[in-house]
Amino acid sequence: MTAAAGLAGQAAVPLLLCALLAPSGAYVLDDSDGLGREFDGIGAVSGGGATSRLLVNYPEPYRSEILDYLFKPNFGASLHILKVEIGGDGQTTDGTEPSHMHYALDENYFRGYEWWLMKEAKKRNPNITLIGLPWSFPGWLGKGFNWPYVNLQLTAYYIVTWIVGSKHYHDLDIDYIGIWNERAFDINYIKVLRRMLNHQGLQHVKIIASDNLWEPISASMLLDPELLKVIDVIGAHYPGTLTVKDARLTKKKLWSSEDFSTVNGDVGAGCWGRILNQNYINGYMTSTIAWNLVASYYQQLPYGRCGLMTAQEPWSGHYVVEAPIWVSAHTTQFTQPGWYYLKTVGHLERGGSYVALTDGLGNLTIIVETMSHKHSKCIRPLLPYFNVSHQFATFDLKGSFLLDSGGSFTLELQEDELFTLTTLTSGRKGSFPSPPKSQRFPSVYEDNFNIDYPFFSEAPNFADQTGVFEYYVNMEDPGDHRFTLRQVLNQRPITWAADAFNTISVIGDYTWSNLTIKCDVYIETPEKGGVFIAGRVNKGGILIRSARGIFFWIFANGTYRVTGDLAGWIIYSLGHADVTAKKWYTLTLTLNGRSSSGKLNGKTLWKNISVNFPGNGWAAIGTHSFEFAQFDNFHVEASH
Repeated sequence: MTAAAGLAGQAAVPLLLCALLAPSGAYVLDDSDGLGREFDGIGAVSGGGATSRLLVNYPEPYRSEILDYLFKPNFGASLHILKVEIGGDGQTTDGTEPSHMHYALDENYFRGYEWWLMKEAKKRNPNITLIGLPWSFPGWLGKGFNWPYVNLQLTAYYIVTWIVGSKHYHDLDIDYIGIWNERAFDINYIKVLRRMLNHQGLQHVKIIASDNLWEPISASMLLDPELLKVIDVIGAHYPGTLTVKDARLTKKKLWSSEDFSTVNGDVGAGCWGRILNQNYINGYMTSTIAWNLVASYYQQLPYGRCGLMTAQEPWSGHYVVEAPIWVSAHTTQFTQPGWYYLKTVGHLERGGSYVALTDGLGNLTIIVETMSHKHSKCIRPLLPYFNVSHQFATFDLKGSFLLDSGGSFTLELQEDELFTLTTLTSGRKGSFPSPPKSQRFPSVYEDNFNIDYPFFSEAPNFADQTGVFEYYVNMEDPGDHRFTLRQVLNQRPITWAADAFNTISVIGDYTWSNLTIKCDVYIETPEKGGVFIAGRVNKGGILIRSARGIFFWIFANGTYRVTGDLAGWIIYSLGHADVTAKKWYTLTLTLNGRSSSGKLNGKTLWKNISVNFPGNGWAAIGTHSFEFAQFDNFHVEASH
């Protein structure tokens, strides 16, 4: 894939004799008849969910280098927009993100990592646009229903507290707020949210709706003048570069508020390059936001490596600056929100497209792409076939861009090329020394969770898949278990995906097969409570409910169980165990080939249970239901 950027005057290519052998098209770039729509920027999503989970664990300087590649102006992707998940405690693709209000009277604005990430982005680009959007919601908002619109005032209050807390505790001004990612919207809720924002002095916070399809939100806005007034942007997901008539009739800003979602190799880069141009040309969309920002989650979770770059090894410091970073730079480093598209944009005669943008002060940036069908398929929607071939494109500058020396230049274009021609001189391809080499997750790993004041609420490398596991100070235990990891949800959240009925957090190397897992556990719920440790867990993310593995459970009613799945349908063994609530126990699970055994407090409780499937997977801890429980002195020793 070829990439080039330079001054428009220097980029002119003289017509050669070979021009006679290839088709040539002429394209006018002219602002005489006014300008097109205002450009709102290119961005990416952190969340939806837990896509930045491993990033926070990176050692310096590598973590700062990754952040520079994403956010630093005129360096890498130089993103204009950062959209984050408003954590709601539910599984939202690759994990759960914690809510700032697990319970009705609970408020904590230091959970998770999205506020940290927004501050790091702002540190590098003070002008970056910030967006918040909920995927799931804490269960108490539903009052027994899996629905966030039971009490409109309460849900609006919950969202407004997140916005107010962002400012009060982190000095972050949220610019846009969404409704409910890819799920139903409630017209009255949107109006209530606007009124509450205004009442709190947050008139500057704009509303995006509905982060799903163009319809029915567009038609609803045309039929309801108040709704039309309170929504500032119509955001659609994976629009395939197309919009609909109703959306255009609203005269609102149109955004592709989630797009890309494609493995970040050459085809992913081609997808990104094509849609950054054609979302505007075909669909009048003035912003495109990639899911996701950085692939910082275990690769075997759903949609592995579907970020603009890859950073999934905090234990080694290894990361990869993938091609979509530089495709982003072709637009982001040579435009800014507030620039305007020219009306004269479009498709090239032999395939590909071109856009042109201006700041209205004489600067002009032209972006030309010739991505082929084969090398630009996004993960969705289906891409109709088209052809791209070798061509010459002649651009005629007119209007305010006409130069005294004339205003025509010709580019020779092959398939799968991306060119930026600009009057700006500020762009550059930033770089750092190569990061450390890739390494497997350590085969011996332990964590005693003994941290007085943790900077992040979650322990490194644990990836919560249902439930939320947080550092906890156990005031009742002044001894060995004062600092623990606690599962903190006591009711099922309002879900976005198929959360399991048990909580679970996975960790480690997916290729692990032979291993011993040891962990101290503490059941807090009498009679009905239960906890487990597990190995060879083979699924996570939105597939977590159907996860297989070898799960070793103990229950407060004095029993144990060994199952081949998280749901507990495949029972290998069960029996009595000297276990009760409110007491610490040490569980040990050993897996060796097809054989498994388990110990309670160092004494064998069961052994020689044959397990044929799965052959490998993560280690895990978890609880029987949405219940409080604690874990300490986690230790795993593996041989692949």
